[in-house]
Amino acid sequence: MPQAHTIELRVRYCECDPMGVAHHASFVPWLEMARTEALRASGRTYAQMEASGVYLVVTKLEVAYRRPARYDDVLRIVCEASIAGRARLRHQYRVELAQAGDGKDQRLHDQPLASATTELVCVDAAGRPCPLPTWLAEVVGATA
Repeated sequence: MPQAHTIELRVRYCECDPMGVAHHASFVPWLEMARTEALRASGRTYAQMEASGVYLVVTKLEVAYRRPARYDDVLRIVCEASIAGRARLRHQYRVELAQAGDGKDQRLHDQPLASATTELVCVDAAGRPCPLPTWLAEVVGATA
């Protein structure tokens, strides 16, 4: 996966509370979407990786919320990957407002809404930790 990959998405109504603010738990699938698309950009998919017997499991997740995301906002999520050990990957994320859904408050454009990190461990089909495959370590292109 490229060391940095960006996706954009629109906050859906079902992800919000009655005040139109995205629920904090909505950020977790958005991070996963960014991570999945980063892998796809490297020329592989999670399905292909898992078919080869390689699985990545999230062992750590941290999110720091700075500003709310609101219904119909367009968010930009930047995902950066690095090797965190022989069997571990670390991803860092920035969630930014790309476009305000109401079209009014553009002064927050490109301001961070949240930052996050995840750590994933590579496991085999039996769930035992195993080294990152060479191809994955090469596309991340970083060292521990």
